[in-house]
Amino acid sequence: MRLPLIKHIVDFVDTHDEDWVVESIELLEHMSEATSVKDEELDVIGELLSNLYGALEVHKAIKSGTEKKVALNDFMKRVMGSIDS
Repeated sequence: MRLPLIKHIVDFVDTHDEDWVVESIELLEHMSEATSVKDEELDVIGELLSNLYGALEVHKAIKSGTEKKVALNDFMKRVMGSIDS
């Protein structure tokens, strides 16, 4: 996960709509099930999905009243904490 990408996706959601990201997730998940997708491509799809899901989590926190910068930092702390465990 990359915080700058998550922030950029959150900005997109603010400008457009959350549904675009949800539909992108659905498409990427569907593509990952194709038998012709190579391992390297699956890695890229997985990374994109991680960033999209992360952006939705951050956006949810912002909608519930958390300041954007705080929501982004809190999310990354949670991710790093789960990696360290």
